[in-house]
Amino acid sequence: MHKILPRPFSIFAPMNSKPKKIAFHTFGCKLNFAETSTIARSFYEKGYEKAENKELADLFVINTCTVTANAEKKCKSLIKQARKRNPNIQIALLGCYAELRPEELKQIEGVNYILGNEEKYKLIDHVEKAYENCYTVAGDINKSKIFSPSYSLGDRTRSFLKIQDGCDYYCTFCAIPFARGHSRSDTIEHLIKEANTIAKQGTKELILTGVNIGTFGVKEETNLFELLKQLENVEGIERIRISSIEPNLLTDEIIELAANSKVIMPHFHIPLQSGSDKILSQMKRKYRREVFADRVLKIKSLLPNACVAADVIIGFPGETDEDFMHTYDFIDQLPVSYLHVFTYSDRPETKASQFINKVTSKAKKERSQKLHILGEKKARNFHKESFDTKPTVLWEATKSNGFIHGYTENYIQVKTAYNPDIINTIKKVNLNIVDKDSDFLAIFEK
Repeated sequence: MHKILPRPFSIFAPMNSKPKKIAFHTFGCKLNFAETSTIARSFYEKGYEKAENKELADLFVINTCTVTANAEKKCKSLIKQARKRNPNIQIALLGCYAELRPEELKQIEGVNYILGNEEKYKLIDHVEKAYENCYTVAGDINKSKIFSPSYSLGDRTRSFLKIQDGCDYYCTFCAIPFARGHSRSDTIEHLIKEANTIAKQGTKELILTGVNIGTFGVKEETNLFELLKQLENVEGIERIRISSIEPNLLTDEIIELAANSKVIMPHFHIPLQSGSDKILSQMKRKYRREVFADRVLKIKSLLPNACVAADVIIGFPGETDEDFMHTYDFIDQLPVSYLHVFTYSDRPETKASQFINKVTSKAKKERSQKLHILGEKKARNFHKESFDTKPTVLWEATKSNGFIHGYTENYIQVKTAYNPDIINTIKKVNLNIVDKDSDFLAIFEK
């Protein structure tokens, strides 16, 4: 049962008139972007206007993240900036941070709505009621069995499609199960309908998102493999990417399907977190390093040009120099394409926050630098392997410094001279010029 918890009106932005212009900002993962887009459409469909920037908005909606303390810090900073530039702006905080720590957010001056992960889809209903005081809508997300469908629109080339939510794993470092509840999925039938809707908008690429997408359909006696097989047949969708998937849930049949598919891209994002079995055990991960290595080698045996990205956490409580070197050497020996390196951050809800033997800030910084350097070396090697190949690129609409940008099948960023005629088209390119001044690998020359 949800409760509305009011606060004194006097210190908050006025709410006695319905806002007309709305601005949105999203922190965190691709899943959050899909959900923000869905919430935004609920406003636009009722005649609200999209503000050109947050300073001109009547209502500023922030979809929050709580993965790290830094994510929460950025959220607070953004609220302060928005209020400074527009003292009369109304502010709504949604999502994971709002779910876990509403009482903390209630202390921030200028916040009008705080809605958790289940209630956030009803933001427009609350806005239209025009309450005269600020409030929180609180509930018990861990009892929720509701799956709220979401997908992003507005980017002509790609769409984030939410297929799953929540997680039953409860790794000792992760607060997300507490913020999003138990694992639950959409149905394949409904997702195919949404994919067709997305395709009719002219969008060519789908990115499948969720909290733990490898558990898709398990409680409904289906699975990700079956979903992928059916999504392959959606007319107009020419590319499908699988977002982060646990190594123990990345099956041979999914990898083999991708290897034989013209639609499923050779791009895998697999969280490793640590190359030390001791640390993986303390994290309560459901695999050991040999499983990760086996998945990477299986991918590369069938898809030699595939991009394999890995998440790594350094500085987990009790991680010694030896444990770190196990991780470093393990990654160094594998054909991983690039790394996402995260510094461990205590989350109050988690078991790891109570662990002793915390790693010093100095050690965390040194280890992070070493892994970032290793990641850069891995990326250079991956790009070198792709040099003088002729992949295809889906060109995006963004114009930057006279260039247009896009991604190859295996997620290499490419740019060429801006040409509006190629926006949202898939063209074969020759990766033959390395761009040393940016993150882009090459300039396409006709």
